[in-house]
Amino acid sequence: MKKIRNIAIVAHIDHGKTTLIDKLLQESDSFKNVKNLLHNKNNNNRLMDSSELEKEKGITIFSKNTSIFWKDYKINIIDTPGHADFSAEVERILSMVDSVLLLVDAIEGPMPQTRFVTSKAFLYKFKPIVIINKVDRKFIRTNWVIDQIFDLFIDLNASDDQLNFPIIYTSALKGMSGNDINKMYNNMDIIYKTIIDYVPYPKCNINKPFQMQISQIEYNNYIGNICIGLIKRGKITINQQLIFINKNNKIKKIKVLYIIFNIGLKNVYANNAQAGDIVGIAGTGFENINISDTICDINNYKSLPRLKIEKPKISMLFQVNDSPFSGMEGKHLTSNKIFHKINKVCLYDVALHIEKTKNNNIFMVSGRGELHLAMLIENMRKEGFELSVSKPQIISKIINGKKKEPFEVLILDFMQNKKGNIIQVLNKKKAIINNIILNNSNNRVKIEAIISSKGLIGFRNEFINITSGNGIINSFFSHYDINKYDIIHKRNNGVLISNKEGYAVAFSLYNLQSKGKLLINPGDKIYRGQIIGIHNKSNNLLVNCLINKKLSNMRASGSDNPINLIPIKKISLEEAIDFIQYDELIEITPKSIRIRKKHLTKFII
Repeated sequence: MKKIRNIAIVAHIDHGKTTLIDKLLQESDSFKNVKNLLHNKNNNNRLMDSSELEKEKGITIFSKNTSIFWKDYKINIIDTPGHADFSAEVERILSMVDSVLLLVDAIEGPMPQTRFVTSKAFLYKFKPIVIINKVDRKFIRTNWVIDQIFDLFIDLNASDDQLNFPIIYTSALKGMSGNDINKMYNNMDIIYKTIIDYVPYPKCNINKPFQMQISQIEYNNYIGNICIGLIKRGKITINQQLIFINKNNKIKKIKVLYIIFNIGLKNVYANNAQAGDIVGIAGTGFENINISDTICDINNYKSLPRLKIEKPKISMLFQVNDSPFSGMEGKHLTSNKIFHKINKVCLYDVALHIEKTKNNNIFMVSGRGELHLAMLIENMRKEGFELSVSKPQIISKIINGKKKEPFEVLILDFMQNKKGNIIQVLNKKKAIINNIILNNSNNRVKIEAIISSKGLIGFRNEFINITSGNGIINSFFSHYDINKYDIIHKRNNGVLISNKEGYAVAFSLYNLQSKGKLLINPGDKIYRGQIIGIHNKSNNLLVNCLINKKLSNMRASGSDNPINLIPIKKISLEEAIDFIQYDELIEITPKSIRIRKKHLTKFII
């Protein structure tokens, strides 16, 4: 056990966590004797981002653990998401480790999610190892970054021991590390040595009866649920009878048929495991086990304290697709299949909740943020589901008899010439601006503000449009409070609504181009009540895009001019969620994303 180190790597999004783990994997003893790796050192693909959606979006969504062997030591390291919407993935795995690698960008310094993950690590009394990453970039400011980290630790009431944190400088992309920025090595040895020297070995007891808490659940088509966690005490072998204790303290017998270690990029099946190991176990009776449940020895069972996970912040209505095109592109259509799919995902994603409503075809699904729910929808699309979703709503709380809403700290970074437009939008959203910092060296502005989570809905997309994609937006939960302002989510522009069902005609679309931005191409099949464009004015407009050019037997100069259409605006799922109003829905199929009115025949023009 003294040769084991359990550690998680945490950071703000895009600070380089997954890239760093890839380098650690490639330079570990496990890989040194392996030829023709799936990904060589010059490949930009990230090894740990294994799911199709993670590769497509370029972000880490799920926490994943792997074991690295280096000089007789086994380092169990867990890669975690950096986006705030997936912060529950960080919360649920910290009980498995004994410290964290806190990764910080050498230019940006600590960001909102850095604060969140550090605060969670301090709850477990961890002493973080600080890694200043991306030191190969121009204009780095490592001294300033270290000062900011120190100030952050003090603000989070760090102990004297935690303030005496080790610092490592790295360029994960180039495979460089060092304790001194002026003396860097072309390997990751400094990180391995620091982990072994500073991270304590697991505080587990191998001689007591078996006990393990479930921190993660994965599903395998052949063996069912794989329950992953740290063995707190005792040993486990194949065919052993155990007991699991659920949240209601009810017990049930289970039998272990598989013990699985993640070694490098492979699942290795073993016959036994012991205290200090992070393993996955599967077998008979594992169908109803949930995250936070405790698995114990059959003759000596006691549940561990349940993991504390923050509650969801927003909710959306998921419903059966009832448009005229229902069933044309998907294969899973019924409310029963939609409910069971989301309910199954809730088993693995502890920050996701689903509730039934009075209407059997509509469900209330709650999550941490818009991106969290969007990734759920994208996964369902890939599996052949059809459904419709509503605009997100904030989940309020009753505190001391008063209804209170979540508020967030908003941090914006953008070019100075956009300052007036951004401040105007913040005023419209009733945000309270606390600080404006001008950086004349790069002509950028940094604004810190407090905004209600309701006001933040739709703001991200608006901010990206104003800054032409050059702005940086970050936010994190601050507190619950009474919202004194009734923020109306009204678009600046109305929409173009189809009044007929059929196939869009190029001639009609050409004539509608002057009215606004189109969302459909010629030949696309549309229906009454579908939104086919964004109006230039604030009102909605009912249009007919099925009219073809009238034919006659007369010819005139210029009558046969070609029809030149402006490229349409392709709207993504995230943009659609921000764009729609409360009387509208997003129709989602494996092939299409359509925006429509909730009531296809009765709507406001």
